[in-house]
Amino acid sequence: MVETGHNHNHTPPPPTAPPPARLPLGAARGPSWTPTEQLHQLQYCIHSNPSWPETFLLAFQHYIVMLGSIVLIASTLVPRMGGDHGDKARVIQTLLFMSAINTLLQTFFGSRLPTVMNPSFAYMLPVSSIINDYSNRTFKSEHERFEVTMRTIQGSLIVSSFINIFIGYSRAWGSCTKRFSPIVIVPVVCVVGLGLFARGFPLLANCVELGLPMLILLVITQQYLRRIIHRAHAILERYGLLLCVGIVWSFAAILTEAGTYNNVGEQTKQSCRTDHSYLITSAPWIRISYPFQWGAPIFRASHVFGMMGAAIVTTAETTGTLFAAARLSGATPPPAHVLSSSIGLQGIGMLLEGIFGAAVGTTASVENVGLLGLTHIGSRRVVQISTAFMFFFSIFGKFGAFFASIPLPIFAAIYCVLFGIVAAVGISFMQFVNNNSLRNMYVVGLSLFLGISIPQYFITTTTADGVGPVRTDGIWFDDWLNTIFSSSPTVAIIVGTLLDNTLDAKSSVNDRGLGWWKPFQHRNGDVRNEEFYSLPLRIREYLPSRFL
Repeated sequence: MVETGHNHNHTPPPPTAPPPARLPLGAARGPSWTPTEQLHQLQYCIHSNPSWPETFLLAFQHYIVMLGSIVLIASTLVPRMGGDHGDKARVIQTLLFMSAINTLLQTFFGSRLPTVMNPSFAYMLPVSSIINDYSNRTFKSEHERFEVTMRTIQGSLIVSSFINIFIGYSRAWGSCTKRFSPIVIVPVVCVVGLGLFARGFPLLANCVELGLPMLILLVITQQYLRRIIHRAHAILERYGLLLCVGIVWSFAAILTEAGTYNNVGEQTKQSCRTDHSYLITSAPWIRISYPFQWGAPIFRASHVFGMMGAAIVTTAETTGTLFAAARLSGATPPPAHVLSSSIGLQGIGMLLEGIFGAAVGTTASVENVGLLGLTHIGSRRVVQISTAFMFFFSIFGKFGAFFASIPLPIFAAIYCVLFGIVAAVGISFMQFVNNNSLRNMYVVGLSLFLGISIPQYFITTTTADGVGPVRTDGIWFDDWLNTIFSSSPTVAIIVGTLLDNTLDAKSSVNDRGLGWWKPFQHRNGDVRNEEFYSLPLRIREYLPSRFL
């Protein structure tokens, strides 16, 4: 063999280590979470149910939470109509009775979501316009002025209800909601909660010595104390709100009896005293609301058009609230046909409210949806059982008046927590879109800001007697525009839908989260839609397909 002259016994060089792989920015700093369609912390979702004793306690808690809005609306409107304390008690009973009927209709045949239907503040402006119209007229008594005002509200509600019935059962609203994406839902649901900030701390501040302890006690008891006392974890989590209401309400009663508020202003007495509503003394023992209880309805075109604006506003409010309710009850986002049937049925409920003589129409209750997140109980049955308490206390007036005497700042403290939860649910929809898209940031940011800023301008420039910033020769036109642009969800839907569907809509399909969103918008797009939203007892088989 021929030697090559090379030394084959030398040590080979050590292998070169490969360069370290580059990690995404922030990947080494902690875990990341994938998008989650359903909240895993829920203990009971939409179609699972607690035990019957727990169900009744939770249902009573829903009744207490929804009571605040009814008392606030009646206490604001009835004195301006010329009604006395007895009239206020009867208005509260009627509102409570209609809330029970509409809640049952929605949970059985409408949205099928665990949502309480409660009086809407969107009707305050058109009702104020009716009050102003009669304030300068001469009547035999103030009670007569009250009855004529209520009859005019009845007529306006009856005619305006056909707006919701038409856009619902014609599927027009469902077609509109198909233009939504998670980018639109984020600001809409956020302002459903944030847009009600005036009913939070500003109302709480009317009696700080009750409202602030209620807020602090609720946070400590429901969040911190249950983590310290492990044996009472479930009790404090589910019923902590009831416990706090009982404690602070008792404290308010002690202050009232001790004469603390004997020498204070009238506003402080109304906010702090437990006996200043005079509901217990003026409410009848037994009374059932009946059709046309105030007399034959009065129809006036100018007032009807203003009320139509409120009907449109409640459509937007209910839609945003339903998306939050679906998220907090473990259901998929409501499909277009469910939203259409819900709005159509809300119109039927509004028609019934006009017939029975309610002071305002109803919408889905934001505070009760927030309660689903606070208690981690999204059961539909709980909300349905809560209507039993509404019916009972609407009929037996003295008992209902007892709970209606809870000072409003206590409710305001509760709203601070519950409205915040609903607003946070809106933010959670951002996980289904590209959070790093500047285009998405622009649409969400502008919709969110204008959804709060524009209504705030309209509200702050509205006079004490309900005259808004739009002032033309047509009062009905003024009421229509002032009502629509005083609503945060309505403004957010208009701005968000317009921007999201015109700014690079086709090229940003993936960034907008439409790949995840679209299947939920159709009846058979996701197998879970039928599970959550199907009608009970095979009713669907007997309804014409055009109404489904």
